[in-house]
Amino acid sequence: MAMRGIRGATTVDENSREKIWQAARQLITEILSRNELHGEDIGAIIFSTTEDLTAAFPSSAVRKLPALRLIPLFDTREPAVENSLPLCIRVLILADTDKKQNEVRHVYLGGAKNLRPDLDRD
Repeated sequence: MAMRGIRGATTVDENSREKIWQAARQLITEILSRNELHGEDIGAIIFSTTEDLTAAFPSSAVRKLPALRLIPLFDTREPAVENSLPLCIRVLILADTDKKQNEVRHVYLGGAKNLRPDLDRD
């Protein structure tokens, strides 16, 4: 078993708590499912948001998921980079897994699908 970094991102269509929370839960749920992970496999989850998302912390939504309520969660702000994808939530999950690096499934949803087309296998 090895610790792996698993990436993902998604977008929302408006800066609201409900949209941010829904997108964060969907993204995390999809990453866990595609990588066959459980709460006890996860060391930490780090979220970042673009500067236009101010209505909620993505981690607040994930903390409400029973399997993840004890996982260390952290939110941070993405640097404001010209022409970057707006209304975007990114995540890095640090997890123990038997998967080799090339078997890890990174997940990009919504408008974030074009961020890493080299990693998209679906």
